[in-house]
Amino acid sequence: MRPALSAHLARLGSARRGLAAELTLRVPGDIGVVEEAVELVARHLETSFVDRRAIRFNVRVALAEALANAILYGSGEDAARPVAVRVLFGRHAVEMEVTDEGGGFDPGLIPDPTLPANRSRPYGRGLFVIRGLVDEVRFSPKGNSICMVVRRA
Repeated sequence: MRPALSAHLARLGSARRGLAAELTLRVPGDIGVVEEAVELVARHLETSFVDRRAIRFNVRVALAEALANAILYGSGEDAARPVAVRVLFGRHAVEMEVTDEGGGFDPGLIPDPTLPANRSRPYGRGLFVIRGLVDEVRFSPKGNSICMVVRRA
């Protein structure tokens, strides 16, 4: 039996940076829950965020990649070690933060997957893909949290 995904939606009292609502999720450390979590976020964003094309592709792929990395590397695929997802959104921007309970990593140490020596590696492309899909990427100092921002085109 798959662990349950929990979610909470709240309207923000004062629209901070144009972000009027907040959706929080507690995602079990189970890779099988990623698609369900991404679809739940996308459904909520479709009611508020103007750029539906960005939701259909950029947001879904970036969030799926960040969640998969958090579950695989941060939580070690341990269902008892959940991943926290916080999505702030409004008509013109979406800010998605994915935080795991792991020890973190240094994003500066991830090798460039476009270099010939790294092209055949079966890993190391996720962060490259995320950076190509969103407008801004930030990491916590510990490296166990990624914040991805998508703005309306």
